[in-house]
Amino acid sequence: MKIASINVNGIRDAVDRGFLDWLAQQDADVVCVQNIKAKSFELGDHILYPEGYEGYFLDAEEDGFAGVGLYCRKIPKAIMYGLGFPQCDHEGRFLQADYDRFSIATFLMPDGSDQKAKQAFMDQYQEYLTKMSRKRREYIICGTWQIAHKTVDLANWSDNQLTSGFRPEERAWMDQVLGPTGFIDTFREINRDAGEYTWWPKLDQDVPRDRQEGWRIDYQLVGPNFRRHVVDAWIDKEATFSEFAPLIVEYDLAL
Repeated sequence: MKIASINVNGIRDAVDRGFLDWLAQQDADVVCVQNIKAKSFELGDHILYPEGYEGYFLDAEEDGFAGVGLYCRKIPKAIMYGLGFPQCDHEGRFLQADYDRFSIATFLMPDGSDQKAKQAFMDQYQEYLTKMSRKRREYIICGTWQIAHKTVDLANWSDNQLTSGFRPEERAWMDQVLGPTGFIDTFREINRDAGEYTWWPKLDQDVPRDRQEGWRIDYQLVGPNFRRHVVDAWIDKEATFSEFAPLIVEYDLAL
């Protein structure tokens, strides 16, 4: 099973820059997208239902803001829209597809432009993650978590210790998620190297991404029972339809 996750940062712009061509080449079972920045009813069928996929979306109430989506080759047993608290659901930040053995979610954390709002979201989301970890169902949570967990996860970390996305309280929150709460960072199960990033805040299209200062703020997290199912994980730095790069993980599981 191959799952891809990508922050498109505006799906219509991403389509104009080749997102659908990239999608057609992936042979992914599920593609999780974040930051749609459009109402799904405004999008054409070629975006909602690309060949071979069924699209599911949760829009933000505000125009041109947030929103998440799932492209699924196999129709899920059920779709869960939101998490039941207004900050998440009104802003279109969580969407989950349920299959027989496990669930796959697409997720978008607030970016921290309002740090109090981000912290409030983190507090409520932590409660939900704790409940998820206690259930017998397994989860794969994909998306932009807006936090670089360790110093290895961003360039020039020493100058960013008070920057949203690397503040001590945010990193401590990720310590909790990837520690006592019990979730696993699938990418780090495969790749421990520095210089592996998913977002470039000052992306220069004329300079290779490997030579630019980036952040790794996108993750696919699973419960401890799924650790053994992670086969491979990589970041597709060649995909340039967004300043984010797709994170792709392969699992020895079937939908």
